[in-house]
Amino acid sequence: MALRITKAELPTEVREDLIKQFGAVPEPFEVTAHNPEVARDSSEMGGKVNGWDMADEGLKTFAHMAVAAQVGCGWCLDINYFQALHKDLDLTKASQVPRWRESEVFTRLERDVLEYAEAMTNTPLTVTDEQYASLLDRLGPAAMVELTASIAFANLATRNNSAHGISSQGFSDACGIPLAARPDTRPDTRPEKSGVAPTA
Repeated sequence: MALRITKAELPTEVREDLIKQFGAVPEPFEVTAHNPEVARDSSEMGGKVNGWDMADEGLKTFAHMAVAAQVGCGWCLDINYFQALHKDLDLTKASQVPRWRESEVFTRLERDVLEYAEAMTNTPLTVTDEQYASLLDRLGPAAMVELTASIAFANLATRNNSAHGISSQGFSDACGIPLAARPDTRPDTRPEKSGVAPTA
């Protein structure tokens, strides 16, 4: 995927600060800089979301990665895996989020949260009363509200980045464990082979 919009110039001080934080300038900052108001508000919103602390950080990070894998946002997968490293999260689990259904490293709660993240990302939503109630019972109201809002924000971020053509910048290369690929769940639409050679 290639960027569908040119990168805007960032002030030198901002560029240097981002490089200190991430090792490179994240492309979403360069894209949104075309509209300073959007750039400012998006940055503030992301900062506030990252500051919430009533829900487990691992659950929220894995949920964001599950949304990114489902939407196809390589940049969000990349940066969240990179952030998992710096938050001291379990990198074996983080690396397996794109194929969590096939992986055996996740707890029951983690699997239920990943399933909830995908259900919230489906169009239309496929969240069920039972699914919600089960998580609410185990997480409590404050954490459930925070988790849900975090997943909603992940949908905003992943869809925004994907529409602009923003893709992975290789931040997660620092993690050491390769990020698993999402299984191809699309139906096979190729014609069946009959074993009979086509005739002219």
